[in-house]
This record gives sequence, structure tokens and C-alpha cells, in this order.
Amino acid sequence: MRGYAALGVEGVSKMRNAGAVIRTAHAFNASFAFMVGSKFSRTEVVQSDTSKAVEQLPFYQFDSAEDLRLPHGCQLVGIELTENAHLLPSFRHPRMAAYVLGSERMGLSNAMLSRCDHVIQIPTRFSLNLAVAGALVLYDRLQTMERFAPRPLMPGGPTEQDEVPPFGDPLWVRKHKKRGTSS
Repeated sequence: MRGYAALGVEGVSKMRNAGAVIRTAHAFNASFAFMVGSKFSRTEVVQSDTSKAVEQLPFYQFDSAEDLRLPHGCQLVGIELTENAHLLPSFRHPRMAAYVLGSERMGLSNAMLSRCDHVIQIPTRFSLNLAVAGALVLYDRLQTMERFAPRPLMPGGPTEQDEVPPFGDPLWVRKHKKRGTSS
């Protein structure tokens, strides 16, 4: 998949929730994780971060929404239950995106919402656990941006392989085959 994704939280009050979000970012191969407006506690984070994600991927802390710095071209996507948020199943993910979740009780601050290029919501009846919401968004990104075989027509049916384009495999695959490094 081209591009990258990051996952972060703003104003989280429970470091265990932050740890679970960071672990989720690591599980979905995010490029980095971040925290805004909370005091980081490694001791509390590692209680829920069983993959030790804070040691495996870049982790950044920012004091406020105004201090948040993202790589050039990275679009900030807020995950929030708001009236004008795009529904996740209809959202086209940016190639370079940082997704941010709000605090457990208050959601994203107005300052953070004003920084967002997009705001999306998961179509549920009520709010979800932070890590679950982050996982659903990153899974949707993976599902829509990766090349997976199409789903079978019948439940449990066989999966069809992706068709090879009429002009052959991509150039990098052909180069690896020439070198004998393909698996």
C-alpha cells in the first residue's frame, strides 16, 4: 500500500486507553503514534500495551492541538460523532493520514476539530472504546486501500485470486523473479 497512516489521541484521561490505542496503531502497521494534551506515563501505558508498541514505532507528544506537527502532505482525520462527519463506510481515506481520537468523555476539542482536514464517524448507536474505534478505522483503511482478492459470492465460499493485469506483473515483481528472490 502506498502512503502511510498514524493514530493518535487527544486529551485522554486514562493512560491504559492511550496504551491500547498505541498498541492498535502498532498492530495495523502505522508509521507513528501520537498523543496531544495529556501527560504520558510509560508505567501506565505498558499495562495495556502488551506489544510494547512505544518501543517499536515512533511516538510523539504534543502539548496542545496548536502544537501538533505532522509531516508535509499528511491530512489530519478526526474520528468523532458530529453532525457533519462523513460516515466511515463512505469515506475515501487520504494516502497520507493521521487519525485522531478524542478523550473518553469529551471527544475531540474544538481546537482539534478546526485542525482536521476531515472528520469521520463510525455508524454506531453510541461511542466506542478508543482502541476499538481506532482499530475499525485502520481496518477500513486497510480494506479499502490494499489489494485483496474479492470476497466470495457465497458465505464461506472460495476466494478468487486477483487477476494479473494483461501487461503482466508489476515491474518490481518481475525484477524479483529475474533475481530469483520471489517466494
